[in-house]
This record gives sequence, C-alpha cells and structure tokens, in this order.
Amino acid sequence: MDYRQFYDLEAYLFDTVGPRFRQEGSLDAFDFFCIVIWKANRAKSRVARRLLACGYADLESAVRALTSELASQPAARERLRCLICKWRFRLPMASAILTVLYPEEFSIYDQRVCSSLGAFAHLSVLTSFDALWDGYQEFLCAVRQATPESLTLRERDRYLWGKAFHDQLVADLERGFGALAPPESSPMCG
Repeated sequence: MDYRQFYDLEAYLFDTVGPRFRQEGSLDAFDFFCIVIWKANRAKSRVARRLLACGYADLESAVRALTSELASQPAARERLRCLICKWRFRLPMASAILTVLYPEEFSIYDQRVCSSLGAFAHLSVLTSFDALWDGYQEFLCAVRQATPESLTLRERDRYLWGKAFHDQLVADLERGFGALAPPESSPMCG
C-alpha cells in the first residue's frame, strides 16, 4: 500500500473514496471515517458510538448499512433526510459526507463559509427537516452567487473557506491576535 495517499486526505476522499462509493454503492468503515476525520477529527468517537447505538455489532456493518442506504435514495433531499433524521447526524457532518459522495449536489455547511456569506449560521440548530432543507437550498444558492461562475460546487466551497481564512487572518494580524501591548523590555527582543 502506498501510504502517501493519506497525506492529502482531501485528495484521497475526492479522487478515490467518492468515485469508489459511486461505483460500488457503499463504503467500508475506513473510508467513511476518513470523511469524518477530515471534517472534524474530534467527532470520530462520537460518530462511532452513534453508529453502534443503532444496533450494529461493529462499525463495518453499520457503515455498510448507512452508505448502502444513502446510495439507494433517489434524490438529494432524501439523502440528507436519511443522514439527519435516521442516522442523527448534524448538518455540518452530514453535508461533509454527502459532499464527498455527491460533489455535484452538496457543499459543506461550515462556519467559515457562513462567515464569508454573512448568513446561514442558524441552519445547524433548526429542528424541522423541511426548514433545514429549504435553508440548505438557500445556502447552496448563496454559495453559487458569491463565487466565480466557472468554479465547480466543490471549488466554490473551497473559495469561500479560503476567503474566510484570509479575512480572519488579516483581522487577527491587524489587532495583534488580541495580544496585550508588549512589555517595555523582553529577553527575546534584546
């Protein structure tokens, strides 16, 4: 095995995992948890517990069931409903999973992207799936409108994430990262 493929996890996900899912109709636990770790490494244990709590003997069978069920859904709305309502994922993780598996239909719901758009931070707390779906569709429309037309949906997400990163770093630098004024004399400053 060439372990270098895991160094750039995003490339592995979009070049290998997504196409494998679309060809085979399911994923194994390793590839699924690569998506989870890529989105939020801190969430992997919580996701594993949630999957096992659904009555599966192991993560492999839980992930196969989840991803097979996703593949059987006829449209984007049902795919998101499956992850949110049945499997109890929240929008940020559900949208990350679906973005890897269906990059033409989904974009990652992320606080940096919401920051770039100046809206949509409320979506992650909506409890009505219909309201969540409508809000997510508005989010996707805003993502498309705020980015160059020539970009794919995935590239638009990366564009807005990069813009938020850039703008935040510029603001942090301008305010000195919120640091207090430097002391009169410091051993490091000579």
